[in-house]
Amino acid sequence: MDYPYVTIVIPCYNEEDVLEDTLQQLGQLLENMIEDGMVAPASDLLFVDDGSKDNTWDILEMSKYSFVKGLKLTRNSGHQNALYAGLMAAKDQADCVISIDADLQDDINAIPKMIEKYMLGNEIVYGVRSKRDTDTFFKRTTALGFYRFMNKIGIDLVENHADFRLMSSRALHELSNYKEQNLFLRGLVPLIGLPSSTVAYERKERKVGESKYPLKKMLSFAFDGITSFSVAPIRLVTIIGLLSVILSSAAGLYALTQKFLGHTESGWTSLIISIWLIGGLQLLGIGLLGEYIGKIFTEVKRRPKYAIEIDKYTKKNTVFPSVHLEGTRND
Repeated sequence: MDYPYVTIVIPCYNEEDVLEDTLQQLGQLLENMIEDGMVAPASDLLFVDDGSKDNTWDILEMSKYSFVKGLKLTRNSGHQNALYAGLMAAKDQADCVISIDADLQDDINAIPKMIEKYMLGNEIVYGVRSKRDTDTFFKRTTALGFYRFMNKIGIDLVENHADFRLMSSRALHELSNYKEQNLFLRGLVPLIGLPSSTVAYERKERKVGESKYPLKKMLSFAFDGITSFSVAPIRLVTIIGLLSVILSSAAGLYALTQKFLGHTESGWTSLIISIWLIGGLQLLGIGLLGEYIGKIFTEVKRRPKYAIEIDKYTKKNTVFPSVHLEGTRND
């Protein structure tokens, strides 16, 4: 049996605090899988330095493992773009690619199980959290609410799955056909539709360093996911506007009836509240429209998702190479 050439892609941004431990754990895992004949000897680790301002890249360059490779982006392009850069670099070389965050809160012991599922014919294998005990009550509640809301509005997400997944080379080539600039990989990957499976694991607490997804970033990421895949928010505002018109018409009929019956009294408070309510709804609607128009503005410019400064994966250690518009690996 031909065992697969596996590349593990790890996006990094200011991860010097955890990187030594990450290198040791993933390096040992890869060595064990190679010795056990589970993966091809050429398999490797691909770290994508997303414009780190600390010693992340220096640590990678000094790694003792020969199978540690790296892509250094020219600037911070964001987690999704950095991950995409690694996936696109590996799609033409590896048989399958596994993505995992550098903090290793996702259980690396699930990786051999993913490869087993791949060998059974699955083109995509999702790492799915079996429970969320390590999360705060607020984060656990909001995360579950987010997944359920996305599914309600027609966005097919794998519940309790983030960006810990295996994708075959075929799946990655299909992913490269999706050209949008506003990347939300958790929503894009299920759209591919190839045979898939899941592997359950327990997520660990972060040992050192700080999360790169504080509340503000999580909310922004969630809103980007919603507006990138659905027009439901605009339709919701339309429905609210329609209901407001109906309620306003009913209130107007009531006011006219009261006037004809001689029961009217001047009411400053009700007038001001009505103005604020309608004004708030209008601003909300304009804001949502602006969000969608902003995404259109970003898409039509077709700017590169990222630029590569140093490529130590494809053996092209080139400074500032040209980058395809869709963010694919340089030739």
